[in-house]
Amino acid sequence: MATFPAPTSEPKALAIAFAASPTDEARTAKEHLIEEYGDVAPGAADVIVALGGDGLMLRTLHEFMDSGKPIYGMNRGSVGFLMNEFRQDGLQERLREAVRTTIHPLKMTVTDTSGTAHVARAINEVSLLRQTYQAAKLRISIDGKMRLEELICDGILLATPAGSTAYNLSAHGPILPIYAPLMALTPISAFRPRRWRGALLPDHARVTIDVLEAEARTVSAAADHNEIRDVASVTIQQDRKSEGIIMFDPDHSWDERILTEQFRY
Repeated sequence: MATFPAPTSEPKALAIAFAASPTDEARTAKEHLIEEYGDVAPGAADVIVALGGDGLMLRTLHEFMDSGKPIYGMNRGSVGFLMNEFRQDGLQERLREAVRTTIHPLKMTVTDTSGTAHVARAINEVSLLRQTYQAAKLRISIDGKMRLEELICDGILLATPAGSTAYNLSAHGPILPIYAPLMALTPISAFRPRRWRGALLPDHARVTIDVLEAEARTVSAAADHNEIRDVASVTIQQDRKSEGIIMFDPDHSWDERILTEQFRY
C-alpha cells in the first residue's frame, strides 16, 4: 500500500498591531496592510508594525518599552535608518524571519534652575543645547570625577550605538557598532577647548554635566524628543532595567547597516 507523508501544518499567523505616522503615505499603507493581515490591539499583538520614518520608530519604541513587544518598522517616511524596506507582500514570512535586537535606553535625570527634577529616557541620544545666542559653558564629570572643567560650545550629546549614526554623526562623532559596550560623548561646535573632539565611554559610565552660568547662558536638555528647558545639571547613564526590542530583515540587519554607514563618502 502506498504511503504519503503527513501534511505539514502552516505556521501560526502572528497577531499584528499596526501603527502609522499621520502622513497620507503611511496611513494608506496601514489601510492596505490591515485589509490583508488584520489588526489587533497592541496588548494582544505578537508584534507591532510601525509605518513611517525614524521619528515614528523612536516614539513606538518608547511607547512599548518594557512591554516585551518587538517593533518591526517599514519605511513610509523621509528617513528610514531604523526601518525595513516597505513591501506589502509576504509580511508574515518577513516577521517570522526577522532578527531581533534588544536595546537599553539612556536614563537622563535633569535638575533645572528652579531645583525641579525631571527624568526621561533616550534610545538615540541625550543632547544639551544652548537656548540663546550665547554659547553654553559646561563642566563634565565621569563617574564622579571631573574630566573637563569648562567646555564652551553650542552643546554636547551622549549617544548610544543605536544613535551614533543620527545626530552624533552629523556632529562628527564616531559611528559605534550596535553591540559595542560604548557610548559616544560628542561636542557640538566646541569653541574652547577647540581641539577637543569628544570621548568614547564604557556603557556603564555615569556622565554628569553641570551648566555654568546657568541663569545667563540658558541650556536645554533633550532625551530623544523629550526636552527640558533651563537646565542646571544633567546626569546620564544606561538604564539596564529597561529594554526595547527592534526587528530587522536578516539580509539588512542593524549591525550590517552600521558597518555600511562607515564606508559611505
